[in-house]
Amino acid sequence: MLRTRLVAAAMGAMWLVTVLVGVPAAAAATAPAHAADTSLAPPGRILPAQQESDEGIRGAIRDGEGEPVPDVVLIVSDSDGNEVGEATTDENGQWEVGVPGPGTYSVLLDEATLPEDVELRDAERNPLEVRVTSGRTVPAVFQVGEGDTGRQQLESIARATANGLKFGLIIAMAAVGLSLIFSTTGLINFAHGELVALGAMLTWYLNVGLAGDGGPYIPLILAGAIVILAVGLFGGGLERWLFRPLRRRRLGIFQLLIITIGLGLAIRHVLLLVFGGSPRTYRDFVGQSAVSIGPISLTPRDMVIMAASALILAAVATMLQRTRTGKAIRAVADNPALASASGIDVDRVILTVWITGAGLAATGGIFFGSAVSVDWFMGFRLLLLMFAAVILGGIGTYYGAMAGGIVIGLVTELSVLWFPSELKYMWALLALIVVLLVRPQGILGRRERVG
Repeated sequence: MLRTRLVAAAMGAMWLVTVLVGVPAAAAATAPAHAADTSLAPPGRILPAQQESDEGIRGAIRDGEGEPVPDVVLIVSDSDGNEVGEATTDENGQWEVGVPGPGTYSVLLDEATLPEDVELRDAERNPLEVRVTSGRTVPAVFQVGEGDTGRQQLESIARATANGLKFGLIIAMAAVGLSLIFSTTGLINFAHGELVALGAMLTWYLNVGLAGDGGPYIPLILAGAIVILAVGLFGGGLERWLFRPLRRRRLGIFQLLIITIGLGLAIRHVLLLVFGGSPRTYRDFVGQSAVSIGPISLTPRDMVIMAASALILAAVATMLQRTRTGKAIRAVADNPALASASGIDVDRVILTVWITGAGLAATGGIFFGSAVSVDWFMGFRLLLLMFAAVILGGIGTYYGAMAGGIVIGLVTELSVLWFPSELKYMWALLALIVVLLVRPQGILGRRERVG
């Protein structure tokens, strides 16, 4: 009953915060993006707005047999309907158009320029809306031809699965910290998403912003290591000087939950005031060429993100199972009073959990920022998915949070194959509802007797 009430309170509070502050447009897709290089762009009409631009839209037109389709005209317009560029596919079916800056653009494929035996499969997705983030050239995908649709569908599923796995690993890493804090303290931390954004934005400042202010340039890996340590200590400070005194004053869980909402709002708007509202990208590992592994194309950056996320999750699981600290964390999660009577320093364990959870949140933010972009609102956008991962996997189970994060990531990216990308988070939450209807305790949760 306690967990049911906590979940209900959490969802109600999230609805209240959403109504109060609003939710901006959905996050950009996690597909790999590369820096623009207009010098290599196929022949096309370049408008003045495209000159000296670091952003762009690219693509490749291939028929059902996988053969390139040359001489196809594509027209790019901004959100106000003004044409910003036009390109014609080359002999390899590739095209690229530079755009004046970040924003949402419309890409129109001129169907009259397609060969007679080739047609656009989904005419309703023409024009195609594409969101461009700072310093990136993003893909726009049109499906044409009447060839082996089954094979192409399998290739699309394979690519979406790879992207979903990458996104799911990032969500899982951040969600594990959220689950650790809840299992040891019973606190639903609504400021956890802001720890994700704080890690991403501070890393951007050390990697990019500091050099722009006349300071030294710090490589992304070193900047990330510094920020992960700093955000971990910040999380420990919140526990030591805010939540521990409040627990000793015997504040209830609901009061503490409201405090985390206020803390999250404060951190979020401080980030807005300090860094502004524009999406930003890191200096390092931008513009990498994708490596094709069968139907899957991933940049080295994406491969490193996936491998590092898997290794970190494996290290956390090993720590929880094999080390004395991990066993103490599990003991406190099961029964704090009995753990204290057994000689375990409960306050020290909770402090360790806060430091670890905040560090994992910052790591997830850095990885997400490397794959997409960073902005002041990214933490709140990801917070709902982190909660969904924790509940889907089983409340209070660390491995469940990992499994739930991966499921959420896969459903999010696979849904884009059949539905508009703006609805991809909706399908992730719908998957949560379906799983809970079948298995109320979550994927790895345990049934509890009520009464």
